[in-house]
Amino acid sequence: MKNIFKDFFSQCARPEGFLGRCMLRFMNFGHAPLTNWGLSQVAFRDGMTMLDIGCGGGATLKRLLKRSPGGKVFGIDISEESVSKAKNVNKRLLGSQVFVEQGSADSLPWDDQTFDVVTAVETVYFWPDLPKCFQEVKRVLKHGGQFAIMLEVIEGDSVWTNVVEGMTVYSPEQLKDMLEQAGFSDVEVFKKKPSYATIRGILN
Repeated sequence: MKNIFKDFFSQCARPEGFLGRCMLRFMNFGHAPLTNWGLSQVAFRDGMTMLDIGCGGGATLKRLLKRSPGGKVFGIDISEESVSKAKNVNKRLLGSQVFVEQGSADSLPWDDQTFDVVTAVETVYFWPDLPKCFQEVKRVLKHGGQFAIMLEVIEGDSVWTNVVEGMTVYSPEQLKDMLEQAGFSDVEVFKKKPSYATIRGILN
C-alpha cells in the first residue's frame, strides 16, 4: 500500500502513463478550491491574454477564461500527458481561445510582454532554478501585469517531501522575497485557513 501511495503521488512532478492520467484527474478536482480562491486575489477584465505555467490537466485554463470573457489563455507543462489532457479538457475552444504546448518554466516560448496575467497553481515546487524561472515570467509579462502563485503551505519535513521526488518546499514569505528580488513590486501574500496561500506580484 505504501508503494502504491508513493507511486501515485510521485506523478505530481511529471505525470506519465496510467497513473499520470489518474493524477491529472485528481488535480483538476482537488485543486479547484485553492484555485478559485487564489484567482479571487487577481484583478481581471475582459479580453486579457493569460498564461498558466504547469497547467496540468487544464482545469485552470477554463477557470481563467471564465474570469476574462473574450480573452485568450495559454498553458504550458513539461509533461506530454498533461498537455494531452489539458487539450482534451479545453477542446471546444482549442486553437481559438485556448492554446497548450509542452515546455519548461525556465524557457518560455513567447515574446517579451505577451501576457496580462501569469498563474502557477501547485507547481513551483518542481520548477528548475526558481530565480531564472521568475525572470522568464517577468520577461513575458506586460507592464502592469500580474503574477499569482497558488499553493498549499507545506512544512519542509512534511511527508510530501519524502513521497514526491524532486519536490522543493518554499514558504509564502520566501516566495515573496524571491519575487521582490526578481523585480516584482506590490508583492502581497494572501492566506486562507487551513493552508492555502497566494503570492501575487505586479510588474511595474
